[in-house]
Amino acid sequence: MSARLPFWAAWSRLMVGIALLLALGSQAHACRVCLSGITITLGQRLDSAADAVLAVPLANEGQFRVVEVIKGHATTDETIAQPGLSATKAEPTMSLDGPVLRQEPSSVSSGKPLLLVRDKLSEEWASIGAIDADHADWLRQFVATNRGGKSRPTKNWQQIASMGSYLTDAEWDERLAVVAPHLEDTDPLAAEIAYGELSRAPYAAIRTLEPRLDATKIATWIVDPRLASRLPAYTLLIGIAGGPDDANALEQRIATARSARDATNLAAMLAADLELRGPSRIEWLEQTYFADRARTLPEIEAALLALSVHGQADASVPRGRVVEAYRQFIRVRRPMAGFVAMELADWEAWEATADYVDIIRSKAVKDPAGEFAILHYLRQSPATTAEAASLPSTSQPE
Repeated sequence: MSARLPFWAAWSRLMVGIALLLALGSQAHACRVCLSGITITLGQRLDSAADAVLAVPLANEGQFRVVEVIKGHATTDETIAQPGLSATKAEPTMSLDGPVLRQEPSSVSSGKPLLLVRDKLSEEWASIGAIDADHADWLRQFVATNRGGKSRPTKNWQQIASMGSYLTDAEWDERLAVVAPHLEDTDPLAAEIAYGELSRAPYAAIRTLEPRLDATKIATWIVDPRLASRLPAYTLLIGIAGGPDDANALEQRIATARSARDATNLAAMLAADLELRGPSRIEWLEQTYFADRARTLPEIEAALLALSVHGQADASVPRGRVVEAYRQFIRVRRPMAGFVAMELADWEAWEATADYVDIIRSKAVKDPAGEFAILHYLRQSPATTAEAASLPSTSQPE
């Protein structure tokens, strides 16, 4: 069974495939791949750090006293002396929305200690931000959920590098249980750490949070304009925690987006809709987004992503039903048939072999990269082994 991929990593992986197929014909989608791809969360910085402490500034600039040890070999009351390390300096951070300059109150003005981290290579301390000292035990619980395990890498194809820490499925379940109570915590840094982990977690792990989620509270987050950048992840949560009223509200939002041909947050809305309504909803998705020729490419991408995360989770919507939907996509969107080839190969879903053989023989895919993706699938399929010699070469298109 394939390793569980984070929701946004699944998106990145799908977009890499789509970008590969579009690369020769259009460059317009490359930026979307880059912007949604590599992000280092604060939690990953904690995981990768050799040492992490809470420290308060001393009178001399660049000197701090350790008040809590989160991980590593530092000791309480130890003095950290590092010229240039400031309690008031705002540092650029790669957030989920891209590079931002942190503008939160400094340790001096807020009275909070700084969360300082140090990695093995540079051996220099860096500030993640100010956080209330009461969160020290929580931070220790957080780092303890990473016991050094690594998820099995997915097979075949290149994917966007996942920077920072890796967690096993069990570690993900444990970590999300630790961070869930701190989503939208009154302490901004705690809230950001918690959200960052939610945003990069595998969808299957996110589903385990259902007993801990408050649908009413999540519904308020979804309509809060201050949390607009967190809308996709919280939309997924409402799909897991919500009920009939939430399903109806989602249906209305999807209908509004469809009328406007707006793909903003559409992938998360469709994924949540499938979670709430189950596999019977896929036929509607096929007709609405695959068969309807008025749909835009971003809308089609969003529908594929929604199916992808459910296929990876293989839970409320069985992977087999997602494979059927992909095969329907291949049949009705023949020139785009390569979009789903690498995921079908990763799942070892060889049911699409006959579909792809027909695509190749009919020359329905004109893009060399799309043809390459399909041939890559066919070369791996046991059903095409006997015919492999007669298939075109799978040499990577230049």
